[in-house]
Amino acid sequence: MSTPVGPYTPIVRAGSWLICSGQLGLAPATGGGPPALVAGGSGPQLTQAVANAAALLAAEGASLADVVKTTVFATDPAEFPVVNEAYVAAFGDHRPARSMVAVSGLPMGASVEIEVWATHDPA
Repeated sequence: MSTPVGPYTPIVRAGSWLICSGQLGLAPATGGGPPALVAGGSGPQLTQAVANAAALLAAEGASLADVVKTTVFATDPAEFPVVNEAYVAAFGDHRPARSMVAVSGLPMGASVEIEVWATHDPA
């Protein structure tokens, strides 16, 4: 997991709820360098963002199968089909409720961001 890019907590537990702050397609830092957006645009960025959310959930004993709601923010509505492909590849047959919103910009020049809500009883 990487350090947040702003003044927020990456994941918060509220009872059985786990709320992941918006995740960008930042690849984990290697060699002590800062994390960087993955190359290739919206699809690869969403794939990495979901992987980042999955790592946050795993640290709390949960998984993507526990996700009940997502919100996807994308800077280009024309990319929605590409985002959908990456989303289906990441979640498989699991279909959480989802909103997808077009926005004028995202942090660090990202083209996509995902917020994740999951429910998982703590052990």
